[in-house]
Amino acid sequence: MNKTNNNLLIIEDNFSFASTVMRRLSKYNYRCSHACDGSQALLMARKLRPNIVLLDMKLVDESGLNLIKPLRSLLPEAQILLLTGFASIATAVDAIKLGADDYLAKPVDTKTLLAAVEKNTKSTTYEADNSVDDITLSTEQVEWQHIQQVLKFNNGNISATARQLSMHRRTLQRKLQKRPKV
Repeated sequence: MNKTNNNLLIIEDNFSFASTVMRRLSKYNYRCSHACDGSQALLMARKLRPNIVLLDMKLVDESGLNLIKPLRSLLPEAQILLLTGFASIATAVDAIKLGADDYLAKPVDTKTLLAAVEKNTKSTTYEADNSVDDITLSTEQVEWQHIQQVLKFNNGNISATARQLSMHRRTLQRKLQKRPKV
């Protein structure tokens, strides 16, 4: 890979996660830069012109989905990969429709991240339909993701989450102990 194809911008509000990803990818000759919010990300994208953008879906005060179109207009040839801790089919479809090239669930291991970056760098004709077909979730996985989203919305409060889901608190606790297999 030549030097012009390895300039990477990470847009992530979690500094420890961002620095971990930067360390991992630096070992594979990627020049990594980090932005922690949308305005800083757009400034850095304009200045650095990265070929690859790793974008967190949930930033402190904004959704990463709102950054896809401005990033795509600034960097039409760049590969945009959306990362999220709360993966769902709906957000994957939204991200791809807005112009993201791929959608990865956190935590993401180095091998998976590199495979996504390399796949997208080699082929700029990656079709949205193919990426959506690759995301097939079982009903248990969909339920797990929904519970995680409601739990996050309630700031980790089990009782409030159980009430919102119309579920007994103990039932919710049992479901949280059994993460579905991927």
